[in-house]
Amino acid sequence: MAKIALITGGSGGIGAATALLLARDGYDVGVTYLENRAGGEATASAIRALGHRGLAVHADTALESDVIAAFQAVDRELGTLDALVNNAGIVGAGSRVADLTVERLNRVLAVNVTGCFLAAREAVRRMSTRAGGRGGAIVNVSSAAARLGSPGEFVHYAASKGAVDTFTLGLAREVADEGIRVNAVRPGMIDTEIHAKSGLAERVATIVPTVPMRRIGTADEVAETIVWLLSDSASYVTGALLDVAGGR
Repeated sequence: MAKIALITGGSGGIGAATALLLARDGYDVGVTYLENRAGGEATASAIRALGHRGLAVHADTALESDVIAAFQAVDRELGTLDALVNNAGIVGAGSRVADLTVERLNRVLAVNVTGCFLAAREAVRRMSTRAGGRGGAIVNVSSAAARLGSPGEFVHYAASKGAVDTFTLGLAREVADEGIRVNAVRPGMIDTEIHAKSGLAERVATIVPTVPMRRIGTADEVAETIVWLLSDSASYVTGALLDVAGGR
């Protein structure tokens, strides 16, 4: 029987790459999307083309009702959840802290932090052996920005990912004896559309010289790490913060 995974933010980039790798590994996969319905449906279609069930669900992960509805859709259409990838996140426009609006700050924190908590909460409720579940694994997508701070541009984003790191450590210890492993990956500069959305597409070229490997990473490279953390090959790994950042 196929395992079941849910990936938040699966309409492109790291989320979509992870969905396809999981499908190749035998998973049925649900993905959420916010604005890019075509991307979400394309990911689900590609999963089905690999011979597995694919589901795309609209959800704003900052809204509790949307998160609950997404998990209920997976329950109904795919079955009992085995894996969660908390990938949905936003950067927002670049800004010094002195110029940051409360609206921008609250939106980044709501999606990146509250959304991560809500999705993990729903996953734990389903996976925990304490509640009659069969266990599972959660991977939170953090960022190297959590330890770099991103001064002058994205301190608000970096702080939100610092919260994800702390959440990962705490939740991992909280549910370790309930059959659930919780880890995080911290991507560095990765070739996805997130930089263009933040209005700083040229930022990639300026950062590459600071990366010891002298290149940016790919969504597939991050996805490979996520899939490993979800797999039985990582059965004794929990509470890990794994950098995928080319040495930066």
